[in-house]
Amino acid sequence: MQSTGHVSGHVSGHVTARQAELFDQLVALFLEEGFRDLTIDAVAARLRCSKTTLYALAGTRDELVRAVVVHFFRGATERVEARVAAAGEQRIVAYLDAVAEELESASAAFFDDVAASPAARGIYERNTRAAAGRVAELVAEGVASGAFRPVHVGFVADVLTSTMVRIQQRRVAAATGLEDAAAYTELAALVLRGLST
Repeated sequence: MQSTGHVSGHVSGHVTARQAELFDQLVALFLEEGFRDLTIDAVAARLRCSKTTLYALAGTRDELVRAVVVHFFRGATERVEARVAAAGEQRIVAYLDAVAEELESASAAFFDDVAASPAARGIYERNTRAAAGRVAELVAEGVASGAFRPVHVGFVADVLTSTMVRIQQRRVAAATGLEDAAAYTELAALVLRGLST
């Protein structure tokens, strides 16, 4: 996850307070249950709104899925970066812990559906790449400040990036049984132990 200026995709146009509320409700629904089997009719019934209201958010079901996933990652990114800004020397650990916390509310069904949806998967991939770049910055910053022992920053960043991509691709879940949030928690612990002076 990266700062909002780097998050790919956005909800188009001006969003009213009611639309923002609907996006928040959609995020909660998607995180809990996934979205593969949700139709526009079912979503409208669950949120007690009209299909016209949903189509005002996005023109098609796939566009709605994409917009909801973007909304989730944008909000998560803002909260993650706020945690990093308030952190002390171990900013990379704060970052990875915050990512884990943001992903904790997402069900396996959500991540499986993201992986199966080209549009949603693309959003997660772009956010993972942005997050990997942010991690590289934080590793370099920690080494420069003396918070971390001297390491080959490029190598450490590459290892972390590779792991983050494997998490995003659901390969870590398949290999270990760890869901994405738990995998980020383990990654943060490894970073703390491996880079501490």
